[in-house]
Amino acid sequence: MSGREQVSLEELKRRVGQDLGVSDWIEIDQGRIDAFADVGIDHQFIHVDPARAATETPFGGTIAHGFLTLAMLVPMGETALPELAERAMGINYGFEKLRFLAPVRAGRRVRGRFHLNEITERQPGQILIRYGVTVEIEGEEKPALAAEWLALSVMKES
Repeated sequence: MSGREQVSLEELKRRVGQDLGVSDWIEIDQGRIDAFADVGIDHQFIHVDPARAATETPFGGTIAHGFLTLAMLVPMGETALPELAERAMGINYGFEKLRFLAPVRAGRRVRGRFHLNEITERQPGQILIRYGVTVEIEGEEKPALAAEWLALSVMKES
């Protein structure tokens, strides 16, 4: 059991239209970028070659893959979002909207800001939750990404 706030489905429904929370900061260092490059088989120099990225890009060094920043939504949600008490399991269901707005330079920290857009019952025992999420870059005005993230909650049988 996590230390996150536990809320009932009814309480969560009352929060539609509200901000739910802001995550802890997560550092996106070169080691994390390199590991993601290996997993994603994307070794483009702007991600993995600091010397070349410093001289051949406008970024002054390497930047994180957009999909690495996106993947950080899961641990961000773990520290920012309340836990649905009646949920048996949660499933990433996808995105309605997603935009990568600014590069995350190696060594920067990011955090997620979550807003509860909508809750709908798809069928008995399945709740679709739509979060508006913005990933902020510490010390920068422009966010790394903005998205509408869909999560499917399978509820416990009563």
